[in-house]
Amino acid sequence: MRSHILAAVPFVLLSSVPAQEAAWVSEEARRQHQEAFVFDGHVHMINRQLHLGGSIGDRLPDGQVDLPRMKEGGIDAFFMTLFVMEQYYPARYETKQTLRLMNMALDQLEQHRDVVELARDASDIERINQAGKMAAVLDLEGSFDLDGDLDVLRSLHRLGLRVVQLPAHNWGNAFADSCCAPARWNGLTDHGRTVVREMNRLGMVINVSHASDQTLAQALEVSTRPLVATHHGLRSLNDIPRNMPDDLLKKLAAKGGVIGFHIGNAFHNRPHFEWLTKRAGKPFWDTSEIGQDKARLSIYEIDRRLAPQFPMVGPAAPEEVLMSVDEWVGVVDRAIQVAGEGHVALGSDFDGGPTPARHMRDIRDLAMITDAMLRRGYSKDRIRKFLGGNLMRVFREVTSHAR
Repeated sequence: MRSHILAAVPFVLLSSVPAQEAAWVSEEARRQHQEAFVFDGHVHMINRQLHLGGSIGDRLPDGQVDLPRMKEGGIDAFFMTLFVMEQYYPARYETKQTLRLMNMALDQLEQHRDVVELARDASDIERINQAGKMAAVLDLEGSFDLDGDLDVLRSLHRLGLRVVQLPAHNWGNAFADSCCAPARWNGLTDHGRTVVREMNRLGMVINVSHASDQTLAQALEVSTRPLVATHHGLRSLNDIPRNMPDDLLKKLAAKGGVIGFHIGNAFHNRPHFEWLTKRAGKPFWDTSEIGQDKARLSIYEIDRRLAPQFPMVGPAAPEEVLMSVDEWVGVVDRAIQVAGEGHVALGSDFDGGPTPARHMRDIRDLAMITDAMLRRGYSKDRIRKFLGGNLMRVFREVTSHAR
């Protein structure tokens, strides 16, 4: 319950959605949304501040995420996603970049301790919420180390990192194949299996978004804990490698895991995906051009080259290629039919590149989803499972078994 909370990439680029009026939401939906525990499994923060400066506490005129708007959106807890972009990989800056992002995240959380606090396990989230604050769980998207060095992983765990992506985003690493790079290992290497076991031992959530089908299937076999696909879609509705086929969704659910649904049109809405691909000249996950430049750039030069991409929001698209929020909830409904209501979650990816559903501005408008679920006849229990209960269950199970 949340009565104590105040009311409320590589997408090719990336113009801001024009300013919009807030969409109408029913009073019943607002009430239920405010009373529910809302846990977003994928929210990009810190990358913008690293590249452009500023504070996560600033109410920003652009982008999709900041602490004031998150409070308005009813957020109680969130995976605070730190994104190690592929441009840092060719020169092997990935671990250095991870540490820079971690350091800034911890500094920013400390500076805004009156509003948000770092959570390492489920009891931390409950304690933080009881104090009237949001709980941030540090989540790494991309590679902590392309070789999968376990000492690096353990060090990051000591610093508070609790969620790690198994593949290196849309890039290949030395132990787990990505969905969107040429396969090298047909899934996991022996060391990749060791990484999975070590994450189980440490009590770290394994994120299989961006994993190849074989990587996901093998991780499910090896892991003794549920897995999370933090920001995903269904391949049965849009046949792209970033989405999950129904057979693997059933296996994910059988293991107790959850699939978090990406807020962007391109994942779920074929007309928008085709429009975006034609506009960019390639699919949004294509990183094949990275590393073509043989010059070894400094990490600071890479920073400068990437800065214009922020904030990472999807391009404004014609109305006719955008899905409605009701259609977006229809995607969740399809997943419930396949896997059950105990295995779906919110994983918005705000500020990670999405063009959200028609009339949704940013993270302020999450109650639009609750409203659409009420129109679809969802029970209060089903809505609460989706908004945060299912993800909290997995987070509690994984972190409580740390050894």
